Amino acid sequence: MRIALIAHHVAPVRPPFGGGVESFTWYLGRWLARRGHHVVAHAPTGSSIPGVQVRELDLGVRLSDAARCDVDMPPDDFMAAHHAYQRLMVDLRRDPDRYDVVHSNTLHYLPLVMAPTIGVPVLTTLHTPPTPWLESALRSLPPEPRPALNAVSPATRAAWESVVPGLPVIRNGIDPGSWPAGPGGGPAVWSGRIVPEKAPHLAVEACRAAGRELVLAGPIIDGAYWEARVRPLLGDGVRYAGHLDHDDLARTLGTASVALMTPAWDEPFGLAAAEAMACGTPVAAFARGGLPELIGDGGGRLAVPGDVADLVRALDAAAGMDRGAVRAHAVRTAGIDAMGLAYERRYEALVEHARPEPVRTLRPVGASTVGPSGVGSAAPRRRGVAATARARAVS
Repeated sequence: MRIALIAHHVAPVRPPFGGGVESFTWYLGRWLARRGHHVVAHAPTGSSIPGVQVRELDLGVRLSDAARCDVDMPPDDFMAAHHAYQRLMVDLRRDPDRYDVVHSNTLHYLPLVMAPTIGVPVLTTLHTPPTPWLESALRSLPPEPRPALNAVSPATRAAWESVVPGLPVIRNGIDPGSWPAGPGGGPAVWSGRIVPEKAPHLAVEACRAAGRELVLAGPIIDGAYWEARVRPLLGDGVRYAGHLDHDDLARTLGTASVALMTPAWDEPFGLAAAEAMACGTPVAAFARGGLPELIGDGGGRLAVPGDVADLVRALDAAAGMDRGAVRAHAVRTAGIDAMGLAYERRYEALVEHARPEPVRTLRPVGASTVGPSGVGSAAPRRRGVAATARARAVS
């Protein structure tokens, strides 16, 4: 199949990843390319996915001085994203035969709203709980035909239930081969985006209370939060390792005795937990969002959300788990093959739904099939996949 992946616009799709959506897009694109599909990723400058052609999103919006001086001029980053996705969807509409299916993984609303206009089946993956702009977009679309959607976990589906009931779920996955089993025995580790909703300061508090060393790893997204809540806690057994490349992060996870997940929001899935478990490292986590299902009893221990004392209990209990069993749990519940095959089946169903049905012409009994010129009459011309998709939306 010819597959277009629409990436989120905030960070390049390449290791080290700026967040879970970038990681998801990179691993899915590589998996699809390895399966023999022709994959094109429409992604920010600097993106690179093995086997995948990358076409850069046009985030360099050019506006006149008059437009920029308008009293309603939005912030530059908002305008850049709006322009990039608007232009992309218009370009796709101009050439609907370029792809068989488009898979949108951005959190921006425009690809979702404009999907019915481009003449190609579009699947939108909801990677987060409801956001104002995506929920508004979904409420603006007519209920029928329903847009093609999926959630990344049962918890994310539940969060969207009042807006789009009964979403299908395709759970995220990681490549176990990219996260080799490690020996453990080292400091605890916390990895992810350093932002308030991930609350790494609570991981520091828990490790201090448990008498354990801690390594923090990940990009500093919210500088004010870092300076106010995290940086003052460094030292005395707590260090920041930086935004590690893949190999260094895998080694850090593999040598950790336990990994911590401290979300202050409903974590949609928990890729950082899946990566740690694949390295054999058990996870101690607040029981929020998709983490309880992902971690379960086989991958770590859960704590009452926001309760540091209970996290200390979970941390100590998780650290004693069998690392081989933890890795086996990750491979079984969060492997990339199950995810990739599920998306492949979804793409095939969308493409099949967009194909025109065979045309059957009823003739009176005994009517000749020879045309007026003496040759067989031409069969009614069938519309191609793209043309048919323009005439009816894909569910």
